[in-house]
Amino acid sequence: MLSILGFLTIALFTYLVMTKKMIAFTGIIFIPIVFATIGGFGTKLPGMMEEGILLVVKTAVLLLFAILYFGIMMDSGLFDPVSNKILKIAKGDPVKIAMGTAVLALLGALDGDGTTTYMIVCSAMLPIYKRLGMSPLVLATVSILSLGMIAGTTPWGGSATRAISILGLEASDYFVPFLPTLFGGAIWILFTAYVLGRRERKRIGNVLIEQVAATEMAATLESTPNINKKLLWFNFLLTVALMVTLILDVIPLYILFIIAFSIALMVNYPNLEKQKKVIKEHASNAIPVVSLVLGAGIFTGILQGTKMVDHMAGDLVSVIPDALGPYFTIIIAIIGVPLSFFMSNDAFFFGAVPVLAKAAAQYGIHPIEIGRASVIGQSIHLIGPTSAPLWVLLELIKSDLGKLQRFTIGWILLSAVVMIILALITGAISIQ
Repeated sequence: MLSILGFLTIALFTYLVMTKKMIAFTGIIFIPIVFATIGGFGTKLPGMMEEGILLVVKTAVLLLFAILYFGIMMDSGLFDPVSNKILKIAKGDPVKIAMGTAVLALLGALDGDGTTTYMIVCSAMLPIYKRLGMSPLVLATVSILSLGMIAGTTPWGGSATRAISILGLEASDYFVPFLPTLFGGAIWILFTAYVLGRRERKRIGNVLIEQVAATEMAATLESTPNINKKLLWFNFLLTVALMVTLILDVIPLYILFIIAFSIALMVNYPNLEKQKKVIKEHASNAIPVVSLVLGAGIFTGILQGTKMVDHMAGDLVSVIPDALGPYFTIIIAIIGVPLSFFMSNDAFFFGAVPVLAKAAAQYGIHPIEIGRASVIGQSIHLIGPTSAPLWVLLELIKSDLGKLQRFTIGWILLSAVVMIILALITGAISIQ
């Protein structure tokens, strides 16, 4: 009975979210309440919900201040010099331009927002692509792979945030051991950009159109707002210090971002009214995701408190051959690819991942490995029908969905395989 109620909860939530009959925040709260009440747990619900919220409150705080922090860094022009340097170095060479696109996309994706990343990369690089005759689909592919890896796996990115919150993980425990995998993934993306750039160089011809490149570079530099160099260096050093402290794991991640944001706000905006305005502007990006994390806490609290997820996992494990049990982490990483394509992130992480994690626990697999495995294939979600930033990218590069998917799908699937192998080699996920 409890297993049936659990699967009905997830099925109805997935259906209502994917058909846009209910937003994820309301669905993730009220649907489990309804089925838990049907199961006779009505009087125990407040306690279950409270326990669930306590599981995710640190993640919610981390996400709030990480988005605010990187919002200030973007506004301050922290990555503009990188963009300008890329244009100077490239000098019309398709290989350098493609690799420069990867560097810019990897940095731009740090704020966790797909729309912002695509707009930064396209505004800086698309004019060069057009004048040299390079395919904008190369830009799109490199940007999607970069966004999928950085925004999809960092604790302040949407995908990992959902996985961390729904599984009740500590962000630093999840993230720090995952860093070697991400560094390897970044090198792979640069290699992919190199290969795509070589193809474009061969297609266009081995001629460097330096005058065109110089003209476009000058136009880009002129359009860049004046930047306070003292603040630029300060923000750079502050971000480096933030990342070093993050890796050393000496301060809880959410406290680290609270401190970093407070410093960045005071130094970049000494005026009190300006500080209020900046917080208000960037809060619009943070609040929807933070509210989802808190809603996920309620969802988790109810499914765990009623034992629905235990019964669902038991039924799921019963249909998996025992011989495949030790490989369950890899199985989740693999099946997560098609599920991420067809399902919204809310439906996948809040619906499927908790059940998979509970099933994996019966084979002795820690939920933290399931969290990492579930985000490995996130790049494919970015070309799926439920990805909102995808439509922004298509408009920017003036392409249609089918053409983009045909061009990128092979590279995305290959990258997913590479990330799984890297995760196994670095110990981010394991075979039991």
